[in-house]
Amino acid sequence: MEPTPLNPAQQEVLDLLGAAPDERPTFAPSLRDVLMAELEDGLAEIAPELTTDDPLFVSKRALSNVHGCELRHVVERGAEFAWNATIARGSVAHKAIELSVHWRGEPDPLDMVDEAMARLANGTDGLADWLSTCPEGERAELRALANERVVTFFECFPPLKARWVPVTEGRLRTDLLGGRVVLSGRTDLSLGRAIGSTAGKVIIDLKTGAFSPSHLDDLRFYALVETLRLGTPPRLLASYYLDSGRAHPEAVTEGLLHAAVERTIDGARILHQLEVGTKEPVTRPSRSCRWCPALAGCGAGRAHLGDDDLDELLDDD
Repeated sequence: MEPTPLNPAQQEVLDLLGAAPDERPTFAPSLRDVLMAELEDGLAEIAPELTTDDPLFVSKRALSNVHGCELRHVVERGAEFAWNATIARGSVAHKAIELSVHWRGEPDPLDMVDEAMARLANGTDGLADWLSTCPEGERAELRALANERVVTFFECFPPLKARWVPVTEGRLRTDLLGGRVVLSGRTDLSLGRAIGSTAGKVIIDLKTGAFSPSHLDDLRFYALVETLRLGTPPRLLASYYLDSGRAHPEAVTEGLLHAAVERTIDGARILHQLEVGTKEPVTRPSRSCRWCPALAGCGAGRAHLGDDDLDELLDDD
């Protein structure tokens, strides 16, 4: 059978992610030890206040929050987590994409979504519990939201081949200071793999909405944890914006990784100080105040948004 022709968006992705063997950078085998030493030296001052039974967990989201608005981080940390269709959409869509890679024949997006929901409902985590008990209306909303994301992915990406080593929802973790600090994350999609000290992996974050500089920092954190895990960094990072069919790529360099180390050290210190109460959270208003659970009582956030935005939010409520 003739291969299905790629549309221009799919061809752009293929051109972006592909690289000939002689175009792939090689890194020193000692890089992982250097980065680990920098991190542990930078966090040594808080090590005596931490234990392996109750470590400090540092994630992409936590770092993004404390480098943004510390008050929002504190409020969200104290709020009780509850699954809903919007939150579950990503997990279902990623599972559907994973299944589609190994599906016999031409995968149908909605069939993949239904299969993903069925498999996730058979799990043992909080999402499985919610899927087993949520009202039919919310299940239908989740099905529609996840299907939209999967269809958009299929439209924008070339069909993923098994030889590209695609991994969705890939888990990353590194323990520092004997397990007192844990760096963790979960990548939306990765393709390729390292060959010895030669980089080959591409890490992709699938996004809706518009570009934000924080998206670059998120991926740099993943590149750091991946390097600490394997010793060889990924070759390329890319935020892919499904709504616009555009990628924002960034090559991984030693300089990028050292910058990620500094940001991680600063963020981890702040996270610890906020957890033990030795620091008052700093408020940094931005457009994201629109979605902050503390907005009603935050004068700085309300002032930043202005009357028009507040009126719009109140009308939405």
